[in-house]
Amino acid sequence: MPITEVEKIWMDGELVDWRDAKIHVLSHALHYGSGVFEGIRAYETERGAAVWHLDEHLKRLFRSAKLYHMDIPYSIEAIGDAIREVIRANDLKACYIRPVVYRGYGEMGVNPLDAPINVFIAVWPWGAYLGEHALENGVSIKISSWRRNSQNALPSSAKATGQYINGVLAKMESVMAGYDEAVLLNDHGYITDGSGENLFIVRDRTVTTPPIQAGCLDGITRSSVITIARDLGYEVTEENLVRTDLYNADECFFTGTAAEITPVREVDHRPVGEGTRGPITKELQGAFFAATKGETEKYADWLTYMND
Repeated sequence: MPITEVEKIWMDGELVDWRDAKIHVLSHALHYGSGVFEGIRAYETERGAAVWHLDEHLKRLFRSAKLYHMDIPYSIEAIGDAIREVIRANDLKACYIRPVVYRGYGEMGVNPLDAPINVFIAVWPWGAYLGEHALENGVSIKISSWRRNSQNALPSSAKATGQYINGVLAKMESVMAGYDEAVLLNDHGYITDGSGENLFIVRDRTVTTPPIQAGCLDGITRSSVITIARDLGYEVTEENLVRTDLYNADECFFTGTAAEITPVREVDHRPVGEGTRGPITKELQGAFFAATKGETEKYADWLTYMND
């Protein structure tokens, strides 16, 4: 999805013009993928722009950095303040937020420990990741021939830049084969997730998602949907799933900050359920988007308002 340019990007403590936000070509992260990041959304509400699960995203950013021995030169509070600053500077009512911590220019080679740590935060308007139509009509997915990284090769609990090349391979394969998205299996043949989304199925009114131990990211939207589904009275389980569980599901959907809640209508040319968005998926979407707009008191603390 194309990026819409705005005015400013926050880089290492300063607001710089969008087109002047540059890094050196010999930055370590460019060569070795040595960076960590978050994808966050701010939603438009009656009280102005509000960031969805800001604290949880920033805590995960710092956990990811810790796994890669990256000492972020700012506190969580300072990064939170910087996000507020850059949203206000660009006068955005709703946006996607991308903080990136990366190893910059100064060292080359596989040992990155002496490379400087830099931080930038970009924000821009961004609609539905898989397309607005997909929120209602669903997407087609392919079980990828590429396997998800082993937990003992690259830790799935870290949201690291270099790790996403695994998902890039799967995404390209699926798009070139005529599908919208991919699903990856682990080395044991269990479902992990999409190229950039967590996955859920519904069968006999039970909502099931793969456990974190299968190799999927501990998604913040994933956790929110589990809470919402249980609050709506559905049984939610975390269990290993195989590809036939997707074929035989009554409903299937992706979750993620970018994907939000996107139905899956077809897996490997097999319709899921009736081949349309299912009623439970639709109900979860309604509850989710009400929460993002600040319309549900129960979930009020999931939002951080920029005008407060």
